[in-house]
Amino acid sequence: MPLVELLSTAFERLSAYPLLTSSAVALGYVLTVKAVVDKSRKRKRNPKNLPPPPGPKGYPIIGNLFDVPHPADSPHIVYDQWTKKYGDMIYMEVLGQPILILGSLERANDLLDKRSSNYSDRVRMPMVVELMNWGYSMAFIPYGQWWRRHRKAFNEHFHRNMVHMYNPIQIREVRGFLRRLQQSPENFMHHVRHTFAAIIMGITYGITVEDTSDPYISNAEEALQGLVETAIPGSYLVDLIPALLYIPSWFPGASFKRKAAYWSRLNNDVINKPFEYIENELTNDREVVPSVTTSLISRLPEKDDPLYSEERQIAKHATSVAYIAGADTTVSTVQTLFLAMAMYPEALKKAHAELDAVVGPYRLPDYGDCDSLPYINAIVKESMRWNQVLPLAIAHMTTHDDEYDGYFIPRGTVVMPNGWSILHDPEVFPDPMEFKPERYLKDGKLDHTVRSPECAAFGFGRRICPGRHLSDNSLYLIVASTLAVYDIKPAIDEFGNPIKLEAKFTSGFIS
Repeated sequence: MPLVELLSTAFERLSAYPLLTSSAVALGYVLTVKAVVDKSRKRKRNPKNLPPPPGPKGYPIIGNLFDVPHPADSPHIVYDQWTKKYGDMIYMEVLGQPILILGSLERANDLLDKRSSNYSDRVRMPMVVELMNWGYSMAFIPYGQWWRRHRKAFNEHFHRNMVHMYNPIQIREVRGFLRRLQQSPENFMHHVRHTFAAIIMGITYGITVEDTSDPYISNAEEALQGLVETAIPGSYLVDLIPALLYIPSWFPGASFKRKAAYWSRLNNDVINKPFEYIENELTNDREVVPSVTTSLISRLPEKDDPLYSEERQIAKHATSVAYIAGADTTVSTVQTLFLAMAMYPEALKKAHAELDAVVGPYRLPDYGDCDSLPYINAIVKESMRWNQVLPLAIAHMTTHDDEYDGYFIPRGTVVMPNGWSILHDPEVFPDPMEFKPERYLKDGKLDHTVRSPECAAFGFGRRICPGRHLSDNSLYLIVASTLAVYDIKPAIDEFGNPIKLEAKFTSGFIS
């Protein structure tokens, strides 16, 4: 294909991405120069002339632009299919940007865990971080001292030995969920969202949220929806051409800036409003419920201390990210569970039998029952595996050039672990598309020799989710409590017959 025709076709493809117009796409031509320069530099950095890992062959300059699946086309499924052709490491370059897909747990552990000092940075995401103000989230902060300070503040309140302190809040809110579900079962997803938001708000701020239309929850959910729409790298042209950051919002093709400004305002409210409310209550000597926020505020240095402003900012970031980081992913897992119980009545029957035998009819399960409910624990694990909420996780990026298994991986490579491939490997999980809690059991007990979905569900290496222990506790309690009280069946059609259900999961940052 002639070069001119190739570039023309390439930018036609770019224009198919969300919110792009020809006026914005035209700026993409500057990347051709960058691609040529990068290729020249890479030769000098690879003196052994090692090959890159295998992958689809690209075109000059634009690389694999035509091969990269659109975010709406379930990229994790496409990459999983590619592993059958290229193996468990798939390398591409798009307009000079190297991309590496990891399709096995071995590769993910080798690079993201064992070589984490080189594989823990984050990709620059202008739309999400610079325009929508998500730079406060640990998930997007570049690897370094600023990230370490944020993670330390968060970990102090959510590590494994701390989260049991929050059990009373979790029990209170899950019991409230059971009551609301009885009153309006048709609104079960609203009730689930409210419950997890209430748990996080209670733990983080000591705030009891309203049963309906709570402004804190509404703001956070809408801000999170913006993240879901934008967080896959390359979804918006500004991620490929950061120069678009500087065009005015009224410019043709700049509607992405107007959307981002709206989401940024929501994010500012998420970061500031609940924290400043608690801060003002403390300043005015009003009684507040002890929480993560009150703990962090009590540790702040004096206001005339040079570190006060930074430490206060970190405290605000750590508290606000608690809700955003955990609520929607946990909600999605519960949604998967409800679907699975309606589709697989035999699994539900076994769960009811275990709960009847261990807990009985006169009380609700609590955390003391956890070790005695292996089938319930297996259901939670299988819900996490069957539909992984973040199938491609959040992309890592290399800090330095690397040599691995005879391949050259350049500095600045976007590294994406495909959790879907890891948790749907038929060699590890036979019949991976089927919901089978029994795969985690042996002789009536949890079989710890079976790969646990936590190995991929919460991320990898130094970027593993720090809120995973709280999430595990919340999932166990809502699953055990709901199944102890309710039956879950498909809806009935107009003729009184059960509606046949099919597992179809959304494609995007959160599935």
